[in-house]
Amino acid sequence: MDPAIAENIVLLAIVTLISVIQNVSFAFKVENESKSQQSRSFQRTGSPAFEKVYTANQNCIDAYPTFLALLWCAGLLCSQAPAAFAGLMYLFVRQKYFVGYLGEKTQSTPGYIFGKRIIFFLFAMSVAGILNYYLVIVFGSNVEMYLKTISTTISPFLLIP
Repeated sequence: MDPAIAENIVLLAIVTLISVIQNVSFAFKVENESKSQQSRSFQRTGSPAFEKVYTANQNCIDAYPTFLALLWCAGLLCSQAPAAFAGLMYLFVRQKYFVGYLGEKTQSTPGYIFGKRIIFFLFAMSVAGILNYYLVIVFGSNVEMYLKTISTTISPFLLIP
C-alpha cells in the first residue's frame, strides 16, 4: 500500500480493529453466560443475567454499522485524528454502556447519552467534509484547513459529560 494513503487512514483502521476486538469480547460474554445456563443449544431467553448480557450485546451490535460508517466518513472527508479520537471515546462509552447495562439499567443511561453525542459529532464532521467538497467544486473555495482546525479544537470537548 502506498504510504501516503496509509498515512491518511491508519488511525481509522486502528480504531476499527479495536472495535472488532471489543465486539468479540462482548460476544464471548454472551457465550459464557449462555454456557452457564447448561443448555445444549443457544437460546435467546434464559436467566435475567443472560438476558441482560444478550440485550446489551444486541444494542451494541445494532449501533455498530452506524458508528463505522460515520467514523470512516468523518475521517476521510474531514480529518482523521479528531475522528479517530471520537471513535476511541465512543468505544470507551460503549464499554461503559455494556457494563452499566449488566447492572441496573439506569447505569447504562450516561453511556448511551454520551454515545449519541459522539455519533452526532462524527455526523457533523462528515457533513462538513461533504459541504467542503461541494464548495471546492462550485466556488473553488477550500475550507478544509478551517474544518480540520475546528474539529481538532472541538474534539476534546467530547470528554465533558
